[in-house]
Amino acid sequence: MKANRTRRFAIWPGWAVKKKYRRETGEMLCEGEKMLREALSSNAKIGTVIARAGEKDAAFSALLGKAEEAGAKLYEAPDALFRSASEVETPGRVLFSCAQPRWGADILAEQKPVLLLDGVQDPGNLGTILRSADAFALGGVVLCEGCADPFSPKVVRATMGAIFRLPCPRLPLLEAVSLLRQNGLRIYAAALRADAVPICDSAMENAAVIVGSEGAGVTQAALDAADGSVIIPMAGRAESLNAGVAASILIYEMTK
Repeated sequence: MKANRTRRFAIWPGWAVKKKYRRETGEMLCEGEKMLREALSSNAKIGTVIARAGEKDAAFSALLGKAEEAGAKLYEAPDALFRSASEVETPGRVLFSCAQPRWGADILAEQKPVLLLDGVQDPGNLGTILRSADAFALGGVVLCEGCADPFSPKVVRATMGAIFRLPCPRLPLLEAVSLLRQNGLRIYAAALRADAVPICDSAMENAAVIVGSEGAGVTQAALDAADGSVIIPMAGRAESLNAGVAASILIYEMTK
């Protein structure tokens, strides 16, 4: 493995914190051995891998060897430098950059149930939604206006590898609704309205559902575009669920 401190200092600055840098380079920052395995199994183009110095067990060395065989450039970093580059309080043994997955509007032509996110801004919630959608084999998640960057480090971590597999194109809401409707899907908005139908009484398996932001919910434009509204029945005292939990329940109903 190479050791090049000059190269190391040049690699890291923009990845973790600068959205503009991610957009310009098309790269994202990932952390941990699980994510590296997920990237390799998904044939993601891996750029640079930084391993924490002193970590040399056979399994870890083999993983790094696979990354190098796939074209990655390998470097070591002493513990202090490695921690300064990491985005988490207790980092693992490896950090790496890789190309962001790219998805287009063509996934909406597959007549599979999808989720439309209308201004979901919390990175943790977005990551949870993508992970749940991947777990239940949803057709995809469309990121509409006002959503968090799916390639920010916090979102990428929360997906637990789903970011490499789950189609999540970015499209304007009205364009996505139009394409889905053309392909025979019914459009629901998850919203607390007088005419909303409980999800257990709705035909959710051939539908697209719009989920709104954590604070404001679904926008008026989304409500106007939808064919109807659905709610998640709750017997307890809580007024609402956060976006990640609500979306996960909806995904289950759409795919069960």
